[in-house]
Amino acid sequence: MAVRLGDEAPNFTAETTEGTINFHEWLGGGWGILFSHPKDYTPVCTTELGTVAKITPEFKKRGVKVIAVSVDPLDSHKGWINDINETQQTTMNYPIIADPDKKVATMYDMIHPNAIDNMTVRSVFIVGPDKKVKLTLTYPASCGRNFDELLRVVDSLQLTAKFKVATPANWRDGEDCIITPAVNNDEAKTLFPKGFKIVKPYLRYTPQPNK
Repeated sequence: MAVRLGDEAPNFTAETTEGTINFHEWLGGGWGILFSHPKDYTPVCTTELGTVAKITPEFKKRGVKVIAVSVDPLDSHKGWINDINETQQTTMNYPIIADPDKKVATMYDMIHPNAIDNMTVRSVFIVGPDKKVKLTLTYPASCGRNFDELLRVVDSLQLTAKFKVATPANWRDGEDCIITPAVNNDEAKTLFPKGFKIVKPYLRYTPQPNK
């Protein structure tokens, strides 16, 4: 069964390039991103892992841990890391899960019947401090993931978890937010002391509350 938004992220124990982990314990009380790769030594994924290594400080600033999973064994991962570091001019600084028995891939429904060679699809799961899945994305093998977008989504998720707001299309951290429909105008005056603009009764903008 597919892992859906709001489901608890399935827990597992696995070997990684940084030792054995229990996923929920590894997450602790913070946010996490789990992203999958079909197999080692694939070109697009090599660029993705290198990109994440370069922007890991941005995830850390947001209290987010990142971890990758591939169905190849640990020895293969270690060789691949050398290639990633060389070709992407970076140093890997987060773990890759070894999943040769496809336990994690199956648990997270990462193997799709129509996928080439029955390999894992390239999925992303953002997990909140409550261990619930907050976002899922699935990409085809030909399209590299946009990790700037994942940072943007994390900013939105963390903001909307604390305040009764939503974020509009193409929102970036620091821009105006939308007040959720469940908040009436009288409540909004208390909750949003910076004020708000009513465009339509259901569409009300307010400055980002935590800025």
